Amino acid sequence: MDEAQKRYCVIGAGSSGVCAAKTILEAGGHVTIYERTDQIGGTWVYTDEVGTDRYGLPVHTSMYEGLKTNLPKEIMGFPGYEMPSQDASYVRWDEVLQFIRDYSDHYNVTKRIAFEHLVEEVKPAPKGSDGWIVTVRHLTSGKVCTHTFDFVLVCNGHYHTPIIPPYPGSGCFRGKQLHCHDYRKSDIFTDQLVLVIGAGPSGTDLTLAAAKVAKTVYFSHHVPEKLKQLIFPANVLQVPDVLRILPNSVEFVDGSQHPVTVIFYCTGYQYSFPFLHPDCGVQVDDNWVRPLYKHVLNINHPTMAFIGLPFYVCATLMFELQARFCVKFYSDQLPMPSKAEMQHDHEREMNERWNKGLKKRQAHMMGAGFQGQYYQSLADRARIVPIPKVMTDMHIDSGRRKTEDLQHYRNDVYRIVDENTFVKCDISQCYRLSKEIPDVKVNRQSHPK
Repeated sequence: MDEAQKRYCVIGAGSSGVCAAKTILEAGGHVTIYERTDQIGGTWVYTDEVGTDRYGLPVHTSMYEGLKTNLPKEIMGFPGYEMPSQDASYVRWDEVLQFIRDYSDHYNVTKRIAFEHLVEEVKPAPKGSDGWIVTVRHLTSGKVCTHTFDFVLVCNGHYHTPIIPPYPGSGCFRGKQLHCHDYRKSDIFTDQLVLVIGAGPSGTDLTLAAAKVAKTVYFSHHVPEKLKQLIFPANVLQVPDVLRILPNSVEFVDGSQHPVTVIFYCTGYQYSFPFLHPDCGVQVDDNWVRPLYKHVLNINHPTMAFIGLPFYVCATLMFELQARFCVKFYSDQLPMPSKAEMQHDHEREMNERWNKGLKKRQAHMMGAGFQGQYYQSLADRARIVPIPKVMTDMHIDSGRRKTEDLQHYRNDVYRIVDENTFVKCDISQCYRLSKEIPDVKVNRQSHPK
């Protein structure tokens, strides 16, 4: 099939969706992006809405007022299209949102987006024919249409369906309970006794936000010892896991009890693909999406791909790498790996993870232990340029600095020297650093043979 005749469906117009679409367009394919909201940006869009939107659908975004990135902007751009230069490395959510929209406009992706179109079902075409049948509802008119595509790229993110643990007694609690998905402004914590559950990025950041206005914040978690060294304001008390919830207090596994008026769940999100028909052959088992080749290709139907599942990564750079990986096969530049090869690789990687003690919910976790080799494996198999080492090094350094100095790590300023080297200083010294090390555009566009 001629490349211009190939039809691609991209589900979601967040950063992974617009990046995937841009990559497809560059390869000459025809792409349609279905976005259930009325704007680009996915999780970076802010709205005061919580619960359900005007169409009765769960609100997608988890963005809250005042959020700043927890990664330096130097690793949040796309190859050939960097974040705008400024002194600070950690930037506001609205700056990231505008960057994604500018990127989409620059590469002529925006006009390919069908806004307020909800993908209701994706299923393989009948036996004997190739491709996918995609059923879509136009939310404003209610009209339902069915389309056929050769490829489907799922880019709906994974910060939209909250996980709330079923603690004993939670139904009898007399105070307020909410998940961070429904958090927008810190005034809900004013003069309250707040319990924050969960020590991920949201849990640590929002513990600080609550501490500014609350009487007391109890920070409950079961993270490794080194993370228990996080330094919080004086009105934050670290406590162990919750044992049970009482009407006006919470009991913890060490037998202690504390009065609480707000329980704030920062307990993560589920990977959710309600539009996938069972015939797609994809299962989600305790946040392990399987069976996928290199966390991307659906082994049972490899013309379906998932962009953006791995976490603790250089996200936008990984989206772009994954998209290039898929399109290298979809555009027939390389033959598709065999099912046997994909299954063997999948089993090998998962066994490596299980042998290191990881659980199913950590099946897509990267971080310092996995991300570098993961990026390299994508690049090697598809014969494409990997993410430069300097990016993963900055990612790891940023995470280390957050543990060392939670309240001030966002004052760090990073500058790229070359593909293997970065320098860093405090924001008070950034003028000197900017003069000595101008912004370096790392070349990640060229492909090896």
